[in-house]
Parts: sequence; structure tokens; C-alpha cells
Amino acid sequence: MFPEGLIVSISGIRGRVGVDLTPDRVARFAAAFGSYVQGQGWGRDLVLARDSRPSGPALLDAAAAGLASVGCRVCDLGLVPTPTALLEIEERGLGGGIVISASHNPREWNALKLASSEGAFLTPEQGSEFLAGLREGRLPGYSDWDGFGARDQVTGSVDRHIERILALDLIDQEAIAARSISVAVDAGRGAGGVILPGLLERLGCRVAEVEFEPDGRFTRDPEPVARNLERLCEVVRREGAQLGMAVDPDVDRLALVDGRGRAIGEDYTLALAARLVLSHRPGPVVTNLSTSQIVEEVTARAGVELYRAPVGEAHVAVAMREKAAVIGGEGNGGVILPALHHTRDAPLAMALILQLLAEGDAGIGEIVAEYPQFHIVKDRVPRSELELDRLAGDIQKSFPNAEVDRRDGLYLRWASESLWLHIRPSGTEPIVRLIAEGLESDEARILELIEVSKRIIQEGGGA
Repeated sequence: MFPEGLIVSISGIRGRVGVDLTPDRVARFAAAFGSYVQGQGWGRDLVLARDSRPSGPALLDAAAAGLASVGCRVCDLGLVPTPTALLEIEERGLGGGIVISASHNPREWNALKLASSEGAFLTPEQGSEFLAGLREGRLPGYSDWDGFGARDQVTGSVDRHIERILALDLIDQEAIAARSISVAVDAGRGAGGVILPGLLERLGCRVAEVEFEPDGRFTRDPEPVARNLERLCEVVRREGAQLGMAVDPDVDRLALVDGRGRAIGEDYTLALAARLVLSHRPGPVVTNLSTSQIVEEVTARAGVELYRAPVGEAHVAVAMREKAAVIGGEGNGGVILPALHHTRDAPLAMALILQLLAEGDAGIGEIVAEYPQFHIVKDRVPRSELELDRLAGDIQKSFPNAEVDRRDGLYLRWASESLWLHIRPSGTEPIVRLIAEGLESDEARILELIEVSKRIIQEGGGA
């Protein structure tokens, strides 16, 4: 069984470094994953990469030892964005990979994020199968003295990622460069520092850099949400930039700041990227249950279908394949474009947003103003030993006449009122998330949804 503080889900294996997540455990998890990959017939060549966290190099070495111990050949990319690593798996036809990154979690955390031979995170079914093996204590098949795998240092993956983005028919590199767009960019001392300078230079942008040193010593909460972007907003105003952009440590999420230095909310990243893509290539769009209705507005105006999936990149990617979606992603700033690959990709999202600006005369703030203004509230409570299924029934009784979706926690929707509430256990943090959204005029009702639900959870779960 896993240590109590370790968070194990299809989103990966996460814990506090030196407490729940230690090098010996990382080596064992990596060995088990290497055995699983080979058992699936995906091959024995696996990508290994990390973000900029100070614990990354040691944990990457531990993972490399674990993989080699079961006969895997390790293709070590070093410090690169997560989407770069996943693209490398797909491009080179490798068996899968491990990225050492806790994404948006605080600095004391790290994680193993697991990818299949498709260059995407494990599907829910694959993840469940692998985790079941771990929980049942199945030991990996360690190699004998001469069966250990090799470890190769691989270079050039970041440059290959940039080239693939620029080669997309949606991206007109010359048109973007001709606009000489002024941007302020906050890399948050994460892996963005190794890819964003090269991409933005190729796109001809004038860049004010914020926290580009990829040393993992975060000076702000690494999650790129509005409350953590005060410095970026200030730089946008001071530099007179047309746009501000912020990424998380492993560079799969992008948040935007308009030309007035106002953080517009990470939900708009997918909405605006979808607006650009749908103007060229109409088709289905997929997002998760916790994503703002602004995406519904964009798809409705484009006359295309929007489908919702449970929260998590793996769930969204599976639904995108099923629906043949032209774009998808999550309201946390994650954009997935199947024309590139089936994973969230912040450098790609940047290019799509810059293309949107290059094709018109309006700024981000003016584009946002074209849509209804929604108010979204995101809250959390510590996860206790609560029975969420039982408490969900109590919450549902408190808010009658709602459409109910139980695919992912509890999702209540009042479509005629443009109002919804989503409550679910986080797969990446020891918390329960509560998110509610409606029109700005319904702020009091939105807060009521959150407060009543939060009280029921705290009282019923002893939080």
C-alpha cells in the first residue's frame, strides 16, 4: 500500500519530496512502469524528462535506474517541457515515458507523470490497470547482471517541438512576425525558460521576460491563476505590452493578461484558441466539466458541437479521439490540438493566441468583451475521510431542479440560468474542489452554491 501522503491517480504519482516521495520509491515506481510498458508490447525504449524543480535531477536519476533495472533503454531529454517530452515519444515511436514534474503543485512536491507509446498520458483504463498492479504489490521483472538497459542523453527535442508548432498550417509565422507583437511572459522559473525564448523569437515578438531562470525556486505559487499573476500584470502595464502570458512549471497550461494588465482568467485560453481554430477548421470541441461556459459561447457562435468529459487530460484526450475533435482542452489553461498531438501544450497555445491577434485588429481585452461576462468561483476544502457519494446526495437535495451528472464527483447544471456547480476530489492535491459559475449578475447565487456545499462537506466529512 502507498504512504498516506502520496497521491496516486491516473494523473500520476505525487508527493512531498523527502517525505512521501523519495528516490527509492521513485526507482521502484519507475521499474514497475518499465515492466508494465514492456508487458503491453509497447517497446523498451522510454523517454525520461523533468521540469526545473531542484529535486528533479536526483529523482530523474532514480527513475533512470529503475527503468534500466528492468531492461529499458532510457532516452534522457533532461530539462524540457512536458509536452516536449510527449511529442518526442510520438515522433520517435518510443514505448512511452516518465516526466518528473508536479506541474502546478507547490515547490515541495514532485511527481511521476506516465505516458504511453501514443505520446499521451495513460488512458483511464491503462492508468487503472497499472495502479492496480502497484496496489496488489506485483513486483517488476528485474533484469539479471547483463540485462540492464542503457541511458542515452538526447538533445534537440525543444527545437523539434518549436519546428512542429511553426509547421502547423494554422500558424502563419510571417504574419505574426510582421505584427511585432509586444508580450510580457512569466515563465515562473519553470521549464518554460528553455523553450519560450526560442519560440517567441521565431514569431518576431518583443518580449518582456519575467522569471525565465529555470531553477525551480518559485517566487510565486506556481499555478498560473489570476491571484498569482500580480507581477505579470504590473509588467504588462509598465511595458505597455499588448498581451501578458504565464505558464506553469511544466509548460502545459497558459494563462492570459490583457493589454490593460488585467488577468482575464485561465478559462479564456481554450476559448480564444478554439475561436482561432474553428475559424479555419470547424468541427467538434471537447472540454471538461469544470470549464467555463465561455467555451460554449465560442462553439455556439461557430455552429459546432461541444462535448464535456470528466476532469483530467487523459479523459479529455480520450473523448477528443472518440468525437474526432479539432481542438479541446481544459479550463485551467490547457489546450490540446490533435493536429500536433493529444496533450496540453502551452507553447502551442501561445502560437494560436498570437495568430488570433495577427488575424485581426482587436486586442485580447476587446475580444473578451464581445462575449457574455461570466463569474466563476473556485474554492477548496482539505480532503478528509468523507464519503463524497453520501454527501453529494445531501448537496443535491439542497439545490433541487438541477440537471445532475455523476461522471466526476457531483455536477449540477441549471442550463436556463447559465449556472452550474461542480464538486470533486482533486487527483493532484489532497483537497476537494468546488467550482461554480454563472453570469456576473448572479454572483450572490454563485457564492451561495459554494458556501452551502462547503458547509455540508465540512460538517459531513469532519474537515
